[in-house]
This record gives sequence, C-alpha cells and structure tokens, in this order.
Amino acid sequence: MKRKALRTIALSSFALIVISLGWRAPAQEAKTAYPSMAPLDQYLMERSAEIMLARSAAPASISQDAEVMVLGRKRYETAAKGKNGFVCMVERSWTSGIDDAGFWNPKQRGPICFNPPAVRSYLPQTIMKTESILAGRSKAQMFEDIRVALDTKKLPPPESGAMCYMMSKQGYLNDEAGHWHPHLMFFLPPTDPAIWGADLPGSPIISSKDPQGRLTIFMVPVGQWSDGTAAH
Repeated sequence: MKRKALRTIALSSFALIVISLGWRAPAQEAKTAYPSMAPLDQYLMERSAEIMLARSAAPASISQDAEVMVLGRKRYETAAKGKNGFVCMVERSWTSGIDDAGFWNPKQRGPICFNPPAVRSYLPQTIMKTESILAGRSKAQMFEDIRVALDTKKLPPPESGAMCYMMSKQGYLNDEAGHWHPHLMFFLPPTDPAIWGADLPGSPIISSKDPQGRLTIFMVPVGQWSDGTAAH
C-alpha cells in the first residue's frame, strides 16, 4: 500500500470517508457529481444479495453467526439473527464525512461487521444517521441530530475494544478506490495518532478524525480478503 495513494476509510457513520494524500478531484466535479440524494430505490438492494454482501465483510468464522441488518425504506432492519454478538451490514454513502464529495453517491456499498463493543457504541450512530436521512432530513440536519444526541448522551462514546472488519472484495467504497483494500478499523474517543504510531513511515496503521462523530479511527490493512484470497 502506498502512503501517497488514495486512502479510503469507512467511518459511521461515519462510515465512508475518502482522504486523498496525493489526489484531489477537480473542484467542480467534487461539488456537482452527487449534489443531492438520489431516488431511494437507487440505494436499496435485493434482500438476499444484501445479506450475502454484508456477510462478506468478515471471514465466515465470524460472519456466519453474526446478526445481519439490511436497509429498508425507513431504517435498517434485522434480516438474520445472530449468536456471537457481531452485526454485519452494508453501509451507504450518508455515513461519509460531512464534506465528502460522495456523500450522496448511490453506488457506494460498504460491507462491514462490527464486534460487540462497536455494536453497542458505534453502530447507533449509523442507525441514527440512516433513520434521519430516510425521514427526509437534510445532511446538515442529520449532523445536527448527531451532535445533539452526543451532547445529551443519547449516543454513547466508543467502548474500549470497539472495532470492525471491512474485508470484502465485493464492496464499493467510492468512485476512486472501489473496494480499496481489506482492513480492520478501531474506534476510539479523540486520540493523538502518535500514541498508536499511526501515519509514520513504515507503520501499517492509518488514522482518521471524525469530528462530527467525536471519534478517532485507526485502520490496519490486512493481507487477505474475507474469503481467504490474497489482496494485491
């Protein structure tokens, strides 16, 4: 992985943020490619296909016993119950950062599997963002909803150990990176990346700040996809 190449991360709620270390889209393109929400049907998937895509986020040893949530017309819905405390889903573009040019990109599909601490403390942001957007709230209103919920502690801070798997080769994280690279993500309260040795030459750890979600996210690329094939 080249440090000066496009760096793609998924946050909740963030969920999908694109940070370029050496590439910038033309300003006009960034402003006009996806200026508003597309018709809802463009964000929806056939239910069984979405279940399969969600499970592809993590190795089968994890995802086969995980709960699976799929996007409905008003919210995420439970499509399969789990027994290991993990939750797998496919995030959509509105989990991107507030300034992400792909915030309304209907093609984005981010398969992700959360561990139990992330289910309790990070997934609620994704759920709230989705319900807000599908209720007709604007992007600005949705982020205001998140701010108020964090201020009033309706949304919790990330628990110790909160993390997720994003190891699907079938994902589509943005128009530039496609499925990018299989990786793990760790969710922390605002943290100095230097404590983790992140972003330094030779370090495998990449950091990103999510000020709206009040998070620091650390990403660690791994060498294979969830199906066991090598990532090149």
